[in-house]
Amino acid sequence: MSIPVWDAIFASLETWRRELHEMLPAVTTVAAWYKRDAWAVLASTILSLRTKDDVTFKTSKALLEKAPSPAALLALSAEEVERLAYPAGFYRTKAANLRKIAAIIENQYGGAVPADMEALLAMPGVGRKTANLVITEAFDMDGICVDIHVHRISNRMGWVKTQRPDQTEMLLRDILPRPYWKRINDLLVQYGQRLCRPVSPFCSVCVIQEHCGRNGVARSR
Repeated sequence: MSIPVWDAIFASLETWRRELHEMLPAVTTVAAWYKRDAWAVLASTILSLRTKDDVTFKTSKALLEKAPSPAALLALSAEEVERLAYPAGFYRTKAANLRKIAAIIENQYGGAVPADMEALLAMPGVGRKTANLVITEAFDMDGICVDIHVHRISNRMGWVKTQRPDQTEMLLRDILPRPYWKRINDLLVQYGQRLCRPVSPFCSVCVIQEHCGRNGVARSR
């Protein structure tokens, strides 16, 4: 696809989001709130997995008030970290992973979250989505964060034909102009939640329908 077509797609998506007048995705909001602090972004991203944005934001603020650094989190008991991670989904597992991650950061990286994809991926509970969010939101480096919405919409549009989000990420790295790498997740998460839904997407009001292959769409409204 040519650069002008990508430009048109992203311009339409950005106009749609501005008119939505809603809060940005929780991790993006946390990143801005805490001035791109890498620990805040990493902790928030861990908490965000399988959790709604409003819950993620409130839970992240509560945890980061008590644990604004890896060292501060390690000073808390396991029970206290669990309490702070609640009501995020799977909060016990997330609390345990946060403690393990904090220990790794303290012991191996001098208390600073590493700006390195492979180092992040080696941490408990950190997958490519989480690592890419930390890389892009905290360190302003190029990366493509692919969650279920980016994966689904990319396949539905016909940009890629993949089975897994990691495959989608790698193909998008080849075809998507680099200026859009960091922006695709913010835009498609909200678009996928409200219009381009998994079942019965609202194709009739889609702002990028002229560019969509509608792959796998059974019916639309």
